[in-house]
Amino acid sequence: MSGDLSRVLVVGDLNPDLLLVGDVIPRFGQAEQLLEAADLVIGGSAGIAAHGLALLGRKVSLVAAVGEDLFAAHVCDQLSAAGVSVDHVRRRSDVPTGLSVVLSHGDDRATLTLPGAIPTLSVDEVVRTIAELAGAGLRHVHLCSLYLQRALLSHATQVLVAARDVGASTSLDTNGDPAGVWDGIEELLPLLDLVLPNRAEAIALGRDEDPYVAAARIAGSGPMVVVKNGALGAFAVASDRGLLEVAGVPVVTVDTTGAGDSFDAAFIDAWLDDLDVPECLERAVLAGALSVRALGGTAAQARREELMTVRKGT
Repeated sequence: MSGDLSRVLVVGDLNPDLLLVGDVIPRFGQAEQLLEAADLVIGGSAGIAAHGLALLGRKVSLVAAVGEDLFAAHVCDQLSAAGVSVDHVRRRSDVPTGLSVVLSHGDDRATLTLPGAIPTLSVDEVVRTIAELAGAGLRHVHLCSLYLQRALLSHATQVLVAARDVGASTSLDTNGDPAGVWDGIEELLPLLDLVLPNRAEAIALGRDEDPYVAAARIAGSGPMVVVKNGALGAFAVASDRGLLEVAGVPVVTVDTTGAGDSFDAAFIDAWLDDLDVPECLERAVLAGALSVRALGGTAAQARREELMTVRKGT
């Protein structure tokens, strides 16, 4: 189990991923293509990160918006079975649960997303959830996929202030911006402890083609910036620490879906246990690598004992 029983609240997107593997590059003209595998699994950055935290032994609650349909029941049942509290997942009767179709092709993928209920999560619902959990050991609030939730992005400072007011630390993984604009986070940065982009996201958010320079620019506003650097591993930049970097872990890739969210879960968990940053990075890189061993974002997520090998030096 975790070194303490503190709770993490994960805020953001929840949907099933319809994961398709094989000959997935579409050819129109009424062509029919045969697949190697297909599965309906937990999706959404918030859903996958929450699942990963639960498997690591962390108490975790999820606040997200879904419809009142079979897709919502499927993902909520799976999350609950893993130990994630879904008491604060909001059900909408007027919109469907979001859905992503993931076309997985080796170490790359393309995603087609129906937003559905995802962008309907309101700042008031999130702030109320923080208040409700304040007396239940809430220690950290992790925001996911704000570019899929523009209304929440516009008022995210209220969420971060509410978290700070109850003594919780904060983190953000924006994930990609479908509009390609990458705006709106500047005012959030002074209220964040951690920002967790991948290499491409860091470049876009930091407005520089060099990911190290881009990360340093983001860190200049306050947070530690932890960058997933693909096969090269990961690095962290903080204004008071400089650059820390760890190498990647060689792995045979089955599916990369959710690897970044598994990385986030492991880093946050280790960071909340007050481990030093290099060990947090090593655990996160290992968790991301282990997660690609199977189809879907949660099927091969790391357990705590698997990440403990970092501390033992094996």
